Amino acid sequence: MKENYRTILDIRRKVFAEVARIAYEDCDISELEDSSYRIVPGEVPKYREDIFRERAVADERLRLAMGMDVRKISEYRKLTDGFDKVDIDTNAYERPLINVIKFACESCPEKAYLVTNNCRKCMAHPCTNVCPVNAVSMTRSGAVIDKEKCIKCGRCKDACPYSAIVMYERPCAAACGVNAISSDQYGRAEIDHEQCVACGRCIATCPFGAIADKTQIFQLIKAIKAGKKVYGAIAPSFIGQFGAMTTPVQVIEAIKQLGFKDVIEVGLGADVTTVHEAKEYLKRVPEEIPFMGTSCCYSWSLMIKNKFPELSEQISDSGSPMRYTAEYIRKLDPEAVVVFIGPCTSKKLEALDTEVKSSVDFVITFEELMGMFVAKKIEPSEIEVTKELEDASALGRAYPIAGGVAEAVKRVAKELDPDREINVQGANTLSECIKMLKIAKAGRLDGYLLEGMACPGGCVAGVGTIASVDRVKKNIAKFTKDSKVQSPLSNDLIEKEI
Repeated sequence: MKENYRTILDIRRKVFAEVARIAYEDCDISELEDSSYRIVPGEVPKYREDIFRERAVADERLRLAMGMDVRKISEYRKLTDGFDKVDIDTNAYERPLINVIKFACESCPEKAYLVTNNCRKCMAHPCTNVCPVNAVSMTRSGAVIDKEKCIKCGRCKDACPYSAIVMYERPCAAACGVNAISSDQYGRAEIDHEQCVACGRCIATCPFGAIADKTQIFQLIKAIKAGKKVYGAIAPSFIGQFGAMTTPVQVIEAIKQLGFKDVIEVGLGADVTTVHEAKEYLKRVPEEIPFMGTSCCYSWSLMIKNKFPELSEQISDSGSPMRYTAEYIRKLDPEAVVVFIGPCTSKKLEALDTEVKSSVDFVITFEELMGMFVAKKIEPSEIEVTKELEDASALGRAYPIAGGVAEAVKRVAKELDPDREINVQGANTLSECIKMLKIAKAGRLDGYLLEGMACPGGCVAGVGTIASVDRVKKNIAKFTKDSKVQSPLSNDLIEKEI
């Protein structure tokens, strides 16, 4: 998405920047009424059939960015309706977090097989021969698929020697690993919020930008302006997100210029999680449980709770890096207001969990942070600073890349028990995670440490990221290599935590 969906990313950034501007400048909320005209200026549409629809979509994005609900097309409500509920300097989230903007949805057809004009009307016509329900027939114009009969098995596609049959699938539904997306009566996408695990893959893949999540930018800035002691906890995947020439410490200083008192690496919390999970694995596997899953990805944990509740005991009960970093900050300053800054949407739900809610006040993504930079006209790469970051170990900083969590836990477990053999298995994307858990449930991964990630490639591909995955991976690899502390067991900052 980051390389190919620039148009949608640009609109999202403008929306976040507009909400941040209104908050920082103490504008009257009535100014929100004409915000869409600043986001979509002029008279000629750029992206859709008319400019009125573009502005209608922008209005719904603005509401979500304020923390309000999406309006129904069939009901009249003012753009600012419900603002009184979110005009606060504390957490304003109300489910559902991820929403379909019906104004923007193009009612894409669901999964289907189509015959293209590459069909040669061949004499053998294997497509008709392999169809188990006789849904494919050959005409003078070429092969034809009867959609009423088709069972979507794909045999015709595989059999065609000319690759003339293609599978068409709605992008958002194809990306949803938990099958939480269906269609409403008009064919528009609809989310089953009981099944949704807030991974945000649908947001990242919709080519029309018809799905978006709520943000806390407005409430966070109100907290800053109220004089609260706001601390940032920034996830390890921030490396490389804010420009190829921007150093990690410049990003930290830029965040402070937004009004934050200080910023701590969540890699520190990752070090705590690593040690806890290593000790837990050594203690519980295989004596108490046959295998153990990591606990860092909240979407992975929610998916297990929904689809594999019988395996919940096999998932580590250690806290996530976000939680441990927030607890560390609150020990430094009991009056701290903690803001997690990261790559994903599911952390917004995790922060509502009873075990985390008392420690984490706000959650924003890198995209939303960039909107705040734009509103305040802050360019991180131009900030002069010489200090270095020394909060986390190399293993903690490698968490956002798929395989990094399991590798960190394995290495620390080996440090604690050199004679122990530890096998690891990982999966990224929820569909792959489900496959892995089915194998584990069948007893074929006993003794293993399982790492589950909702996003392809790990947290570096989270929906709230800005930069390309490959660039971020390279930057993280260098940042990790340059770490002065290699193992969590050598991190003096977390000595009391473990």
